[in-house]
Order: sequence, then structure tokens, then C-alpha cells
Amino acid sequence: MVSLAEDTKLVIITGLSGAGKTETIRCFEDYGYFCVDNLPPVLLVKFAELFSHSDGKFQGVAIVCDIRGGEFFDDLFAALEELELMGYQHSILFLEASDEILIRRYKETRRRHPLSKERGISEGISEERRRLGELRGCADRIIDTSALSVPQLKAELTAYLDKAESDRLTVTCISFGFAKGIPLDADLVIDVRFLPNPFYVDSLKHLTGNDGPVDEYIFKWPITQRFMDKFLDFVSFLVPQYVSEGKTHLTIAVGCTGGRHRSVAVTNHLAAYVKRQGYKTVLEHRDI
Repeated sequence: MVSLAEDTKLVIITGLSGAGKTETIRCFEDYGYFCVDNLPPVLLVKFAELFSHSDGKFQGVAIVCDIRGGEFFDDLFAALEELELMGYQHSILFLEASDEILIRRYKETRRRHPLSKERGISEGISEERRRLGELRGCADRIIDTSALSVPQLKAELTAYLDKAESDRLTVTCISFGFAKGIPLDADLVIDVRFLPNPFYVDSLKHLTGNDGPVDEYIFKWPITQRFMDKFLDFVSFLVPQYVSEGKTHLTIAVGCTGGRHRSVAVTNHLAAYVKRQGYKTVLEHRDI
């Protein structure tokens, strides 16, 4: 039986326009899925063939196919049937909402419904429901977003993806030098320029925070130990709060003057701590 790469899933995201497919595909992308929006169904099989050779580089593949495809959308059932005949495992996620909510969303965004070119929004929604009725009946999971906020939708999708909380969040711990600027993608920035500086010790000046003597010098001072106790306690409180809000990636940047000594050593300890808490951890030394 042919299938996608091991542990890789193919998810077809579809449903009513305005029901939240954009937020949904963003969520899948955050979880490591390779995502394609508005793919013509005729290309679905070719796309699956391509990713059958992806060697597990992606958590999965998520493809949005909906009424925007116009006449191409009518080819979706034939494409799904061909996927099954060829043995490509897939699931269908269908998003919907009440007419009242959909109309309100379209009025708030001032966008035009794909099927309302020659009719009103209400008529467009009714026609879309009719055309998607059979596909809805084939869906593996239906999510009604009428009463869901964005964080609540993410929670629904988390359940769908069957992710444990500790697997949902990736924490990037990055060291940097203020002399070269703060990392633009940092969520938290910690300044450790107050710590004793190995740069002024001749035997340590040309080493980095990855070297044992530098690490020992920085952490032998009581001020460093007190700081790390408070800093790690702060992190242990804060990270679960981000998880509860549905955040999937957190970047903590630790900076010193040049980004070679103090920030590197502190970031190494931070990354080791975060990893022990069970979160996926990425360690990066930008300016070393």
C-alpha cells in the first residue's frame, strides 16, 4: 500500500467560506505541516506523490480545497477517489458556521463571498452549502466555528491533531549581542550585561560561553546564581501560560554586549532547563 512518508499525514481542509480555513491552515503550519492554500483538486494526486518522497521532513501535509477553485472544485471527488485507489491515506477536515455568523464576518471584513458575484451574501452561502453537502457527509471531522474565538479554534485543532501540550510548544533559546541588534522575532528579551564579564579576563577573552572555563567564571558569582534562580522560576511560570493560549512557538533571547560570553553561557543553561521541562527546544548562538 502506497502512503505518505512515515508519520506524515495528508489532510484536506475544506468547508464554508468565512468559517476559519485561513486560521486553520496557519495552525497546521505552526505544527510543522507543509501547507498549500486553494490547490486545484486535479493536482492533489501529483502533490501526494511528491510528498511520498519527503523522507518525513514534515509533520504532515495540509491542503485547502474549497469553492474558490470554481469549476476545478468539481474535480475534488474524482481526485479523492484516485487517492484511495492509489493507497494514499488522507482525512477531510470540514469547517462550517451559521449563516448569521458568516454574514457578519463578511460584513466586518468587507469581502465578497466567492459565489455572490450576481447575488447577495445570503444566497451565496446557501448555494455553497448545497454544493458542499456531499463533501460534508464524507468529512472525518466537522468543526462548527460559530461560537469559537481564534484561541478556542486552535484548541479544537490541537485536539484534532492529537498533540500533547508538551509537544505543542517549541521554545527557541537564542543568545545575541546588543551591539548587533535585538533578534526581530524575539518574544522575550533578557539583558545579562550586568553579570561579571569574562571579556576582561585575559585567559578567557578569546574563548566563548561554550567553553568550560568561561561558564565556570560566570556562574561562580552569587549574583549569577541568584539571577538564574529567579529567571528560571519566571520561565517555569510563563511558558505554561503561553501553552494555554495556544502559542506554538516561543523565542527567548538573551543578550550581552558582544554575544560571545555571558549570553551564550546563560542561554545554554536556559535551554537545558526548558528541555528538562519536556518542551521541544532549539538552541541558537547568533553572534558567537
